[in-house]
Amino acid sequence: MDPHRYLASLQPLAIRLGLERMERALDALGRPDRALRVLHVAGTNGKGSTCAMAAAALQAAGHRTGLYTSPHLVRFNERIAVDGAPVDDAALARLVGEVRRACPWHEAGGEGERLTYFEFATALALLHFAEQGLGAAVLEVGLGGRFDATNAVRPLACAVSRIGLDHTALLGETLDAIAREKGGIFKAGVPAVVAHDQPPEALAALRAEAARRGAPLAVAAAGYPGPLALAGPHQQANAALAAAALRLLDGAGLPVPEEAIARGLATARWPGRLETVGGVLLDGAHNPDGAAALAAALPVLHPGRPVELVFGVLADKDHARILHALAPAVRALHLVAPRSPRARAPDTYRDLAARLVARVDAHASAAEAIACARRAAADGAVVCVAGSLYLVGEARGLLAGEPAAADPG
Repeated sequence: MDPHRYLASLQPLAIRLGLERMERALDALGRPDRALRVLHVAGTNGKGSTCAMAAAALQAAGHRTGLYTSPHLVRFNERIAVDGAPVDDAALARLVGEVRRACPWHEAGGEGERLTYFEFATALALLHFAEQGLGAAVLEVGLGGRFDATNAVRPLACAVSRIGLDHTALLGETLDAIAREKGGIFKAGVPAVVAHDQPPEALAALRAEAARRGAPLAVAAAGYPGPLALAGPHQQANAALAAAALRLLDGAGLPVPEEAIARGLATARWPGRLETVGGVLLDGAHNPDGAAALAAALPVLHPGRPVELVFGVLADKDHARILHALAPAVRALHLVAPRSPRARAPDTYRDLAARLVARVDAHASAAEAIACARRAAADGAVVCVAGSLYLVGEARGLLAGEPAAADPG
């Protein structure tokens, strides 16, 4: 069976937080996670960038390195990479078959027993990394931390990037509640580090959670002194967090010299985050903190140039606060629904957008919205796509000539 079609069949399953199914699957697979030396990274904003930088540094240190991230932008394969190369379709098909054979209860049982899309993907990643005999693996938390599928793994070190308000229906309405969920990745005796730029309420909760769980906790520096490949002022804190986490790995017995840290941070790539493709700037900016980071980065990266923003958002996101953060930095908004059943229709917030930005239009497709923004940018303005990683993935596929997959669930 086509692995992509099979994975797509898992999409309708609702999010079901908890580690029981994941532990059962890993046991059935012979605990592939126990063969891995893992850096585990949680957070609201910047965790993917932190993972990308850490993985690049581990490669620079001479370790074959696995990187597991989500969501994908164009194809599922991006989520599971070894030394920067996504898993190929043949290997993915074989891995899907292995997990299905090892876990017959996944398909035979009721919905409460079945692995979710993300749990199945996590099992695929851990199995692939173990079979590849890697020297290191970097795992990005999918949602929260405490009950995330990746939390079935015991890492060498943990890191938590900046925490903000996102996924509040599942994680809690306050920074304290969200931080405690994300601090759920802390484990007794496993060193952890958190980003310097934490809101005070979140930092206090992370400190309390670490103390309760017996995890030695440090706070990273505010910035990194060397050159960075990833664009934007906010990457300073992410780079400092990655460097601090890598030093924890080094202290735990996985050698990562300072020159490898410097080389990794200077060469890391992280698609769809302040990335320019086909002359268009792409950035996820899918929550208020991410939107504020993009708004701050635009005048730094493109001083004096107005911005034509192609914007789309999912229905469960705080679209009003995202727009309020972005509006001062843009000249016009080109609204479009991301290609996802969870998308928010532009007509439901066009009036709000028009109160914040002088020129607003709505489009039926990302291709149409980008074309309109490009025409409007003939005077030298910047065309930017933001608001949803699903929209960024679709735009990246269009601009790079590779069609994006639909919503991965």
